[in-house]
This record gives sequence, structure tokens and C-alpha cells, in this order.
Amino acid sequence: MGEWPPRLEELAIATVPASECPLSHPVTRMGKVVEDFFGTPVADPYRWLEDDNSAETKAWVEAQNKVTFGYLDQIPQRAQIRERITRLWDFEKFSAPFKRGQRYFYFYNTGLQNQAVLFVAESPKDKGRVLLDPNTLSQDGTVALSGFSLTEEGRLLAYSISVAGSDWQTWKVRDVATGKDLSDEIQWSKASGASWLKDGSGFYYSRYEAPAEGGALTGVNHHHQLCFHRLGTPQAEDALVYHRADQPEWYLGASVTNDGRWLVITCGKGTNPESSVFLQDLSKPGSPVQPFLDRMDATYNVVDNEGDRFFLSTNKDAPRNRLVAIRMGQSDPTHWTEIIPQAKGREVLETVSLVGDRFIAIWMLDAHSAVEFYDLKGKKTGSLRLPALGTVAGFGGRRGDAETFYTFGSFTYPGTSYRLDLKTAKSSVFRAPKVAFKPADYEVKQVFYPSRDGTKVPMFLVHKRGLRLDGQNPTLLYGYGGFNVSLTPGFSVSRMVWLELGGVYALANLRGGGEYGLDWYDAGRKDKKQNVFDDFIAAAEWLIAHKVTSTPKLAINGGSNGGLLVGACLTQRPDLFGAAVPEVGVMDMLRFHKFTLGWGWKSDYGSSETKEGFETLMKYSPLHTIKPGVKYPPTLVTTGDHDDRVVPAHSHKFTAALQAAQGGPAPILTRIEVSAGHGAGKPTAKAIAERADVLAFLVRSLGLKP
Repeated sequence: MGEWPPRLEELAIATVPASECPLSHPVTRMGKVVEDFFGTPVADPYRWLEDDNSAETKAWVEAQNKVTFGYLDQIPQRAQIRERITRLWDFEKFSAPFKRGQRYFYFYNTGLQNQAVLFVAESPKDKGRVLLDPNTLSQDGTVALSGFSLTEEGRLLAYSISVAGSDWQTWKVRDVATGKDLSDEIQWSKASGASWLKDGSGFYYSRYEAPAEGGALTGVNHHHQLCFHRLGTPQAEDALVYHRADQPEWYLGASVTNDGRWLVITCGKGTNPESSVFLQDLSKPGSPVQPFLDRMDATYNVVDNEGDRFFLSTNKDAPRNRLVAIRMGQSDPTHWTEIIPQAKGREVLETVSLVGDRFIAIWMLDAHSAVEFYDLKGKKTGSLRLPALGTVAGFGGRRGDAETFYTFGSFTYPGTSYRLDLKTAKSSVFRAPKVAFKPADYEVKQVFYPSRDGTKVPMFLVHKRGLRLDGQNPTLLYGYGGFNVSLTPGFSVSRMVWLELGGVYALANLRGGGEYGLDWYDAGRKDKKQNVFDDFIAAAEWLIAHKVTSTPKLAINGGSNGGLLVGACLTQRPDLFGAAVPEVGVMDMLRFHKFTLGWGWKSDYGSSETKEGFETLMKYSPLHTIKPGVKYPPTLVTTGDHDDRVVPAHSHKFTAALQAAQGGPAPILTRIEVSAGHGAGKPTAKAIAERADVLAFLVRSLGLKP
């Protein structure tokens, strides 16, 4: 194994600027498709790439990968980077345990296992035994556990698996005592969990209709259905519990309350944050599903209940969320009881759990976590001290529990599990990972910079301690900015390797995310989406102005909606960046709604189905804003051939168009992972290989020196 970090002379070849190494890309056939949008003709010459099963597309993928991997193979440090990521990744990983009945359950990975293994133990301190090992389900680790649910007493496990990163789920049932699967199997499930009846006789789940014989099931405008599966019966006999034929774009989810009395049905339209709640009284056989909060005017998340009185977190009349109590039949807000009010400052109430007869609230302040305790009337009784600016998750359990567990992590603080004694409110480390790096060698700070319109945007900076601000630091700027998703501090092995190499990592909390609640989200979607790109561009300009880096040393990166972000900023400001890595990005904004579940994203993007939507999307759609003859920086577009969320056609068409338009010598490459999807469930081996290739590409593109 090579010396780490590499010696300067070993990097000599890698530091040749990519712009001095012209690359011959495969020539992509241009079709003659032209589509009319409200009187505006729009050419779509690479539409044939949307058929990812055609022989021509497969040949194109093979040719592109051949060029890309040929390029990456010539980077001398690629092997060393991969070795270092592998070595650093090889540490024991434990999830926080959780209890069902008298048993404890947790996930464990020895270090380099492709998938984490589910264990069951009689005590949280015991290692216990393997309950479900996804690594035994495929040779290459591409079969992953995508969902699970245990009965109240911990006797049965419903679990779903997905193949090659697909969003489609197959549900099975395992006996916890014997570790054997029962005969039950559920297919055609997507965007679903499982929720058991209190007695463990069956569970609720969501699905789509099976396709006609010989037909393909795409999930486009099929009606989501809520069904009940009774244990030991075939799926054909499952009962249809709730279905809205008048609402083809609704997602349906269900959960049974901890007391077993109520079925809570939550409905959402696509990825719209607003939801409606319906209830079914399970204590009365044959009870109908009835509306509870059915106006779909805000978010509603049921935390727990006392009889027909429900505790819910909501942003109704509180854009940064609050906790309220609502009785059945009293949906008018004038009848609600406020338990935890919206914060007076900038804090966002992220999650609330009721465990140990107290509410545990996780707050988010400037994109990092804070934890507070409240009694059942909403009186604050204490807070939890955290070791650094970071992210907290967990606090599951039941109302009568005496303990609960949670995890904490940050940029230089690997995810650590803690036990919280609910009688004393004292917290202690339960399991801490041992990672081969020194946190004290790095520093994390948060800055606030002005966007184009003056809005203050937070950004985290992570780098080696004592960084010299000379404008020559290779910097990786990451962002997302959409779907009310908040980016908070977390640990990443590949990021640590980037920092070890001397790179700077910057994470910008853009509008469109949920870092400051509903208003922050609304300021970055639909006709305000340009604010997100402005925020990201302003982050890059701030980094350059403050001599953290300079254009030749600055790379941008993001995935999915973040891939859209990178694609849009790349086409709007190609002069600003030294490299770009858009991953599994939404690049064709005029047709995203036509593939799989893309129609659900209209809440964030709007749609080209309306004149107003078309005019907005056409201004920033990465595919349609590429200009011939422009000198684009080195770009690596990544996707997976089995991605059925953001289909690979987005990346394929963008790559082909960018290669054809490139007016400079910098490489435009695409890395298409075989037997991989959008990212969830990706085997460790594939994840390491991909991250090593991305870092090697950045080392070459930015001329990184240790």
C-alpha cells in the first residue's frame, strides 16, 4: 500500500491541468425531434437516449464508460486514493439500538461489508445474533434492505428488499425467534413502509396495481393504494383499505398508533410538503376511514395519542413548526391546544417523540441540532448538551420506556450512539466508532454570506487546521437546495480523504431547503428556483473573494436535485468553476414529469405543461441552456443504469449535449455505474470505487498538491 498522503513527486503527472489534455469523446447521433411548447419549438436531438434498453443506448453507455475509465486509469493517484478510502472506511459501524418487546435490534457492519446486517439481542449490551444479513441475498451486494417493521412484541419482522438500487420493494416476513421467513410475499410496492396491527396478525403497506401481462410498470400516474396484508394469506387476498381514484398524484402512507386503536392515514400530493390525515378506528370492526385534517393546507405529523386526542407537529400558522394537541372532530385550529410553540428566533422544530412520559424535541438552529425536553403540558424541563455543531437523530421508543438511544455526528465526529436515561436525563456514550484519523487536525466553522438579493445564507467550511488563505486551496463546494431538505453536519469517509489531501470542503445551506422552515423552502422553488442557483454562485464568489480558493481550484458537486443545481450553475457561470461533478441530476426540466415518479416533483419545479411553467423551466433547464462554443470546465457526470427515480436519460442527454457544445479542451466525461440506482442501498464496494473516481477526477482537474 502506498504512502499517504502521496509524495509531491508522485503527484507530478496528476497536477497537469486538465485543460492541457484534450480528450476525444464518442460522437453521439443527433436525431431530428422537435417539440412545440406554446408556440416555441424546442429541439430534442438526443431523445433516443431515453430508451435505456435499446441496443444503441447500451452501445453508447459502453463507449462513454470506456473513455471515462480510460481517462481515470491514467491518474496515478487514483489507486492510492481508493486504497486510502478503503482503509479509512474499514471500521465497525453500529446504529443506535431500539427495543420491541423484550428484544433489542440494531444494525452492524464489520467495516467493508456491502450492506449492514440486522442483529437482535436480549440486552442492548450484548452482540446478540444475526437476524437478517442482506449480503447473503446477492453475490455483489446489490440486493439491499429498503424497509422494515417489527411487531409490538418483537416477534415478527416485515422487511422489504430492493435490487440494484431500484425504488421497487418486495416485502417478506421473518420469524425473529427462528430467523426463518414465512410464506408471505408482497410485490409492486413503492414509497411504502409497513405498520403492524397491535396483535401482529397483519400489516398495512402501500402499492401500485400489478402491470398487465407483458406490460411495464413505470409508476407514472398509477394510483397509490393502501392495503392490508393478513399474515399467512396470498397477496391476492389483501384488502384495499384506502384509495383515491380522484387523486392520481396522491401518495398514501399508514401507521398504527402505539395503543393499537387508530390507523393513521397520511396523504400527500407528490413531494408537496402539505398533507392530509384520515383516521380509522380499529377498535370498531368495519369502522370507515374518516377525515381528520383533510384540507391539505399544511404539514401534519402524528407523534402519539391519548385516546381520541392526538399530538401532532405541524407548520399550520407556524412556518417553523410547532406541537399541538387536537381531538377527533375538532379540526378547526381554534380548538387546538398548543403544547410547544413555534420558536421566537430562527429555530425550526424538526422532530418530536413521546418517550418516557416526556416530549423530546430536536430543534435545528442555523443548520445544526439542539435537543430539549418538555413535560406533557409543554413545560421545558431540560436540554441535552451536544459535543459539537452536528446532527442528532433517534429518541425512539414507547411512552413507558426508561431509556432511549440516539446518534450524534458531525464533519469530524463519526456517528456515535448514546444512551439516554429517561429517569435521570443523563446521557452516556453507548458505542463509539474507531476511525483512523485525528479530529484535532481539522477545524469546522460556519460563515454567513450575502446572496445576490442580499439574503444571508449559512455555509460550513471544513479544512485542515491553520489553513493559509492564499486563494490556492482546492475546494469542493456542495449543495442541494430543494424539496424542503436540510443539509446538516455529518461524517463522510471520502470527505475526510479529500481533507487529508489538503482540500477544503464547503457546504452551503441554500434556499429551497428546510434549514429555516417553510419560508426558506418557498423562497427556492417554482418561479423562485433561480434564488437557489444565485445562492450557490454567491457561495463560490465568497470563497474566491475571501481567498479560500480561486476559480481554477474550485469544484462544485451535488446529487439528484443537487445535480440539477450543479448543471444549472455550470451552464449559467462556466467561467466561475474549475470543475463540476453533477450526480444523478435532473437535467431535462421540460420532460422530468414523464418518467417514473417525476410527476411528483411538480411541487418544487412546476411543469412545462403550462405556459408559465415552461417559460420558467426553459430559463434554467441544464440541458436547454448549454451554449455551443463555450469553454466549459472539466465535468464528470455520474448516474446509475438502474436509476428509476431520476432516470439515467437525464444524465445521458446532458452529457451528449455538453460534449457536442464544448468549445474548450477540458474533458466532459460520464461515469455510468452498472447495476446501480439513485444511491440508496449502493454496496460499499461500489460506493468506494465511485468516490475514489470522483476524488481522482478532482485531483487531476484542480491540480491538487498535498
